[in-house]
Amino acid sequence: MSPDEHISPVSKTTMSVLIVDDEPGMRSFLMKALAKKFALVETASTIAQAEELRSHGHFDLLIVDIRLPDRSGIEWHEALDDPERQSDIIFMTGYADMDVAIKALRAGASDFIMKPFHLEQMITAVDRCIEKRLLKRENFMLRRELSHGQSSTIIGNSEAIRDVKEVIERIAPTNAVVLIEGESGTGKELVARQLHQQSGRSGAFVPVNCGAIAPELLASELFGHTAGAFTGAKGNREGLFSYASGGTIFLDEIGEMPMNMQTALLRVLEQRAIRPVGSEKEIDINVRVIAATNRLLIDEVEAGRFRRDLFYRLNVLNIVIPSLRSRPEDVVELTHYFTLQLSQELGIKDVIWSHEDLQVLQQHDWPGNIRELRNMIERCILLGKPPAEYWKKPVSVMVNDAMGYPLSWPLKEVEKQHVTKVVDSHSGNKSAAARDLGVSRKTLDRKFKDWLTHEKQGLEEE
Repeated sequence: MSPDEHISPVSKTTMSVLIVDDEPGMRSFLMKALAKKFALVETASTIAQAEELRSHGHFDLLIVDIRLPDRSGIEWHEALDDPERQSDIIFMTGYADMDVAIKALRAGASDFIMKPFHLEQMITAVDRCIEKRLLKRENFMLRRELSHGQSSTIIGNSEAIRDVKEVIERIAPTNAVVLIEGESGTGKELVARQLHQQSGRSGAFVPVNCGAIAPELLASELFGHTAGAFTGAKGNREGLFSYASGGTIFLDEIGEMPMNMQTALLRVLEQRAIRPVGSEKEIDINVRVIAATNRLLIDEVEAGRFRRDLFYRLNVLNIVIPSLRSRPEDVVELTHYFTLQLSQELGIKDVIWSHEDLQVLQQHDWPGNIRELRNMIERCILLGKPPAEYWKKPVSVMVNDAMGYPLSWPLKEVEKQHVTKVVDSHSGNKSAAARDLGVSRKTLDRKFKDWLTHEKQGLEEE
């Protein structure tokens, strides 16, 4: 079977491979076969040539003949013993020596193939290496997601949010670039996650906050770098575009991106290729780009702070996220969602807010939008303070004397006076007052009922 006839179960990735063999025919044969799988395929006839190529770029996979003119592949310690480079290695040999095979595997080889071999053998070994590396990338992104504690649920049933959900459903299956606009805290990343989840793309969702990364490091974070590309770059490193292979990269706060990086991003969008910092080679990518901003980018363009051509390249499809104050009908549902979520995270029994609490939440302007609401709910749960009390100013209570009540009062009258003042300080909100007093609302209602009964009895006696 020829390389052209073989169809791989693993689609082309952004990964790179280096073939090291002193036989020109073998190099040509493998290069033709693997070009269908890898974004970059390079060949070398000696370890010295291979090291020169490795000094200018990262290779995910090395396919190496053991017997080479300058050195044995098993003695290629620069590749085998460098944890920074993390390349998988498949060794090949035309000599049926079991001891050599054992040495190769002990040296860290991912696989060992005897020459001559069928192409299917090599492809199977290559696919195993690709799948293992993709799994590593997925695990890396999963740990990254867990550390950020991100959700992908869009909460709300207002007309504005229903419109956003409809747009997501309509444009998610496309590969077009999307620009999401909205105030800080409105949930732009949730929309981006929904676009990815409904797109059917098999790769990872990779969020990047462009404003949180130092400008001088942004290119390395996005595109990766080679060893020695800059001070501190001890080894080759993949960028986040590579981790997003087959998936989606979300460029949040795109308006914060420096001008030189805007130029680099424009080239990536046009060429569908990235160039690691310090490398002379470009690597093809299969990544959907979603950008977001809390600024009006057209204003940034007019002010000369954002490239006009990049703005039009990003603004192919546009989604505007409404502010929370423009959809107060969603506040109650969001409050219930965050209360349940946070109660579980904090290990606290379910919290139930009163009607007064929910009313106060709906009346607030929420300048920080959903993020502010979630943070406030968390503080209320931790402090045991209901939302209705969150913005309430302390009320000074007038007392009759230094002790707060006449010494001649019986204990029941002191209790009644204190409870009444606490309820008054909460503007009649008995639920809030009960929480401050450390009793149930039912107990408080019973006391007021008893006091009312005694008052009626006193009037009747008069």
